[in-house]
Amino acid sequence: MSNEIHWPDRLFDDIDRNGPVPLYYQVSSRLEGAIRSGEIPPGARLENEIAIGERLGLSRPTIRRAIQELVDRGLLVRRRGIGTQVVQGQVTRQVELTSLFDDLQSTQHAPGTTVLEHEVIPAPSNVAERLGLTEGADVLHIRRLRTADNSPVAILQNYFPADVTDLTREELEERGLYQILRARGVAIRVANQRIGARRAHDDEGRLLEIDRDGPVLLMERTAFDNAGRAIEFGLHIYRPDRYSFETTLVAK
Repeated sequence: MSNEIHWPDRLFDDIDRNGPVPLYYQVSSRLEGAIRSGEIPPGARLENEIAIGERLGLSRPTIRRAIQELVDRGLLVRRRGIGTQVVQGQVTRQVELTSLFDDLQSTQHAPGTTVLEHEVIPAPSNVAERLGLTEGADVLHIRRLRTADNSPVAILQNYFPADVTDLTREELEERGLYQILRARGVAIRVANQRIGARRAHDDEGRLLEIDRDGPVLLMERTAFDNAGRAIEFGLHIYRPDRYSFETTLVAK
């Protein structure tokens, strides 16, 4: 494979084959250090377990467990037809009233957007309830695939009341949603948000480049303007190996 990585053998020069530290842990910790330092770059594919074991003189079960440790930590991902690949750096997001586009820019990740759907539709009952509208009222429905450094991170689905239906595809592909709204004088001040998890369905696995029914993070948000009017209802899903939420808790 064109981007298969062959790391320097010196990474494993000091493995202690007779000491108390398990061999799988020594292998995984050295690989983790090389990944975090960039010596093994994002997107690189590792050799298969048999080849790695032969190079290091270690058993396949030892290598398999070392690799699984890094998969569990979100540093590697196993993908059918591709093999074991280094994950592009995970995006960690503070739970604040910001957009994903803003967060990616502020953390030095290059955001990208593909608009998948853009249409005015009658509001379903759940959307109408969140936006304080009558069921069937016109709402703008948009669905976007958001990437970070050219790798898929999230599928963003949003609904807006009728006076915001003039948002264009071109705007949404070039700028963040909250940037566009701020430029139009819409000030979002407060939001109700819920975070959970579920399995991917429909085309989500394909779009996010994960298993068809793999796990995804789910975030629902209803945002309100200065007057307390609901201005946006969002249903967003995220790749859990590329994205996490972070909060600060304070004891009373």
